Amino acid sequence: MKKTDVSVAVLFLLALLIINGLIITTAYKAIFNYFRHINASPHLERMTDALTVLLACLVVFTAIVIILERRDPARTLAWLLVLIFLPVLGFILYVTVGRQIRKRRLTARKRRLSEFIYPLEESIPESNPDLGKLPASKERLMNLIINTAESPITLHNDVRVLTDGDQIFSAMFEALESAREHIHLETYILRSDDIGRRLMEILLAKARQGIEVRVIYDALGSRELSESYLQSLRQAGIKIEPFFPVRFPILHNRINYRNHRKILVVDGRIGFVGGANIGDEYLGRDPGIGFWRDTHLRISGNAVCFLQRIFLLDWYFITNEPLEEKFPCPTGERPGNKIVQIASSGPDTHWESIMQAYYYAIATAEKSVHLASAYFVPNESILTALKTAALSGVDVKILLPDRTDHQIVFLAAMSYLEELMEAGVEVYLYQKGLMHCKVLTVDGVLSVIGSANMDQRSFRLNFEVNALVYDEETARRLDEDFARDLLDSHALDLESFKDRSLPRRVLESAARLLSPLL
Repeated sequence: MKKTDVSVAVLFLLALLIINGLIITTAYKAIFNYFRHINASPHLERMTDALTVLLACLVVFTAIVIILERRDPARTLAWLLVLIFLPVLGFILYVTVGRQIRKRRLTARKRRLSEFIYPLEESIPESNPDLGKLPASKERLMNLIINTAESPITLHNDVRVLTDGDQIFSAMFEALESAREHIHLETYILRSDDIGRRLMEILLAKARQGIEVRVIYDALGSRELSESYLQSLRQAGIKIEPFFPVRFPILHNRINYRNHRKILVVDGRIGFVGGANIGDEYLGRDPGIGFWRDTHLRISGNAVCFLQRIFLLDWYFITNEPLEEKFPCPTGERPGNKIVQIASSGPDTHWESIMQAYYYAIATAEKSVHLASAYFVPNESILTALKTAALSGVDVKILLPDRTDHQIVFLAAMSYLEELMEAGVEVYLYQKGLMHCKVLTVDGVLSVIGSANMDQRSFRLNFEVNALVYDEETARRLDEDFARDLLDSHALDLESFKDRSLPRRVLESAARLLSPLL
């Protein structure tokens, strides 16, 4: 559906909603009148009249507010449909999880905080002739990240791709053991299982050595974390704080603005970013999941400064403890020659920098686009970029999981595949286990690795962080991993995919319609 068509539909639904408000008023008044006949009272009559009018006004007013927020038309359409068919529930859902007022407050506060964390201009490295070797489109992508994420180009980095849980945790624990000054860890999920306890043992040992340790965990993602685990860390002097504590457990799966970032910084010199949280399942120890396929990145060099910057902003945001003077950017170290940019986005940023980076990288691709994403609910811009790239002759391959822990999101993803395959996109479903990667390579030159999925929750609602690496060696390594993953995957055939049942198509369409609310 074109954007103009959606806008017309929104206006039509608003008119329908007003009519629906009148119907609601009449219906609820009839119900109240029934009870009024049972217990006639002038006070009850006045109360029922007031309640029915109030209900109708609230629903219509909520619809007007949604439209005035000037969201994506498809998201507006979804909210209006909920209000029409489930007016009371729709109003409650919008008030609890749908408002953008909180996002505007977060954005305003983040701007105030960013003034206290290293000034951007002091961290921009000198120019380098290696930049001139990149295609012009990749240099413009660098400018895009500078302007939208306030993250400069960093030179003199070394990066190492980590392909599974064994490699990821081995490298992370090795870095933690080497810590001499401080450890900063930020994760969406932190579990008190075997791998979580191994992490705790290292952190406790480092705290006893006098090393400063700070941990941020998301209150929703880590809701199963035991209180005894937290007490053990805090008693040792480790500072560990939840990000946005959850006050209404019944809304667990629908609460927005979660910290989905995975960052580890050791001594300001070694950093990790990617898709893996802290839990046994990432080592394939969950019998209900089996093998877990993920990708992480170990970075040393100037780019670590900007992973540190994101952590410090988040720490200041939740604790009001300014730390920037204690952790200046290290200078003079040159462990490698890789060019890296760190992009963060979320409800606290003005621009959707990660989504824009994905879009521009795909839209300007000349040879290849290889995408692996645990969740795939693209917006219209990303969808158009993928189709346009494939139609123009670019080799576009998408790898998605064949099993998932979010069935509605999986069904929504399936609803996009037919039109993508019709445009020439090759789609594969990973069979070996659960594929949790968030990796994009373009033209064998650009690699994007981080926490952001190719879905609207990552684009709009979650706090995310990605690393962009402009390096042929790194892209080649990731493309080799991608090729091996395709051997463990099932290639979808367009004609066979079209033969799926009508009930299945209806479920996919319904999930796609609801996806902007999820």
